[in-house]
Amino acid sequence: MSASTAVLKAESRLFLREPFTLFWIVGFPALLVAILGLIPSFREVSEGLGGRRVIDLYVPIGVLLAMIVAGIQGLPPVLSGYRENGILRRMSTTPVRAGSLLAAQIVLHAACAVGSAALVIAVGRAAFGVPFPEHVPGYLAALLLAVLSAIATGAAVAAVSPNTKVTAVVGSIVFFPSMFTAGVWAPVQVLPPLLQDIVEFSPFGAASQALDQASRGAWPDWSLLAVIALWTVALVVAAVRWFRWE
Repeated sequence: MSASTAVLKAESRLFLREPFTLFWIVGFPALLVAILGLIPSFREVSEGLGGRRVIDLYVPIGVLLAMIVAGIQGLPPVLSGYRENGILRRMSTTPVRAGSLLAAQIVLHAACAVGSAALVIAVGRAAFGVPFPEHVPGYLAALLLAVLSAIATGAAVAAVSPNTKVTAVVGSIVFFPSMFTAGVWAPVQVLPPLLQDIVEFSPFGAASQALDQASRGAWPDWSLLAVIALWTVALVVAAVRWFRWE
C-alpha cells in the first residue's frame, strides 16, 4: 500500500467519526429540500417559472449547497487545525509528505459533496417527482466545476486564515454570501434581471444557473462555465500563493 493510500484510509476513518460534519454536508441539503417540498405552494406549477414548480428549482440549489457546505464550512477548519497543531510541519519530516494529507482531505470532502448531491436529487425525485437532469453531460460538467470551485474557495479561506478561530470567521463571511448567490434564500431565476446579471458573475451564482439549464435539457451557457472555471483558477492560485505549512 502506498503512503498516500494509507493516509487516505486513515483520514477516511477519522472523517467518518465526525457525525456533526457529516450531517451538515450529507444530511442538511437533502433535509432542506424535503422541508421546502412540504410547502404546498412550492409544489404548484407556476407560469412565471415556465410551467415549473419552486421545488424543481430548489433541487439544483440543494445540490450546490452540498458543495458549498463541504468546501467552505467543512474543509478549511480541518486544514487550519492540522497546520495550527503542527501536524503538517511534523509530517514534512517523514516519508509521508504533508501534501498527501491535504490531498486526502480534498478528495474526502469532494466525494462527500458529490454523494450529498446524489442524495438531494434522489429525495427530490422520490418525494416530489422532480425530474432527473435532462442533459446529463452538461449537468455533470457544471457539477464538476462547482465541486472544484467550492474546494478551491475552502482552500483559499484556509490559506488566508492564520488559525482555526480566524478560519471560522472568514469561512462564515464567505459562506452566507455564497448561499445567497447560489439561490438558497431565493432562486436566482426569480431575482430581478439586474441582480441576476450581477449574481451570475459569482462562481456559485453561475453554477446555480448552469445546473438549472442542464436540468431543463440544455447544455449550460459557456459563459457560465467560464465564470466558474475562472474563479476556480483564481482561487487555486490564491490558495497556493498564501498557504503556509506552519
